[in-house]
Amino acid sequence: MRDPYIVLGVGKSASADEVKKAYRKLAKKFHPDQNKTDPKAKEKFSEANSAYEILGDEKKRGQFDRGEIDAEGKPKFQGFEGFGAEGGGRRGAGAQYEARAGGPFGGAGGFDAGDIFADLFSGGGRRGGRQAPPRGQDIGVAVTVSLAESVSGATKRVVFPTGKTLDIRIPAGIEEGKQIRLKGQGYSSPVPNGEAGDAMITVHIAPHPHFKVEGHDLRLELPLTLYEAVLGGKVQIPTLGGAVEMNIPPGTNAGRTLRLRGKGLPNPAGGSGDLLATIRISLPEAPDTELENLMRKWQFEKPYNPRKDMV
Repeated sequence: MRDPYIVLGVGKSASADEVKKAYRKLAKKFHPDQNKTDPKAKEKFSEANSAYEILGDEKKRGQFDRGEIDAEGKPKFQGFEGFGAEGGGRRGAGAQYEARAGGPFGGAGGFDAGDIFADLFSGGGRRGGRQAPPRGQDIGVAVTVSLAESVSGATKRVVFPTGKTLDIRIPAGIEEGKQIRLKGQGYSSPVPNGEAGDAMITVHIAPHPHFKVEGHDLRLELPLTLYEAVLGGKVQIPTLGGAVEMNIPPGTNAGRTLRLRGKGLPNPAGGSGDLLATIRISLPEAPDTELENLMRKWQFEKPYNPRKDMV
């Protein structure tokens, strides 16, 4: 074991606060959880702990400065060399056990483990003037609902990375990308008695086969037959609440958008958005000779150019 002053990088005149700050800096730098790919970090972290076990304790620091104990906390016996080696060995083992049970990470050495781990693991807040134990990490999980479920609400079963399974209530009217926080359902704290993290459920809305969401409005592409577009009439169209009738004015062109008020998505500010139906003309799937002959007749007898303003 090296000289604890050298390990912590402080002089012999350093105050208790300076020693503590030096130790905190090294502990954060070499903590194994922060250096999982560096095999030497654990060794340096342990060395810093041992150094602070000496210098962080006023009594032991005094004994070291007076030459009564060595850098490992073993007593230095003068004379009786054989006895001193055996006795020192036993005391050394006791000192190592004490470092684990009551040293800088056991709370008896005047240093609270939560004080440093809060910085390492982004825990929160102080309680009663003392640093609170660090929280566990939050868990992020995504869940997908249908458009209808986003409007009416639903219950979804979610499997967390920890293996835990919960049934999550999705509130009615939730929007794409909104999050639901489940308190205490995240990872456990890295230290005993620490608060568990939270689970953050991000809600996604699956694409609908007919509707496209635009804010609180819904867009629908509405196919019409040629005769419905020419003659007009009432046609049934889908909504999230079921089929309703829409009036088609005679001579409705493809691309025209018709509006059904209040048939969109609920608006938290009040009311609902609208359903916007854009017309698409749909010809018969099978070839129709009579329709083809009629169109040829129109082509010669009633020609018109819908693209005249484009060229």
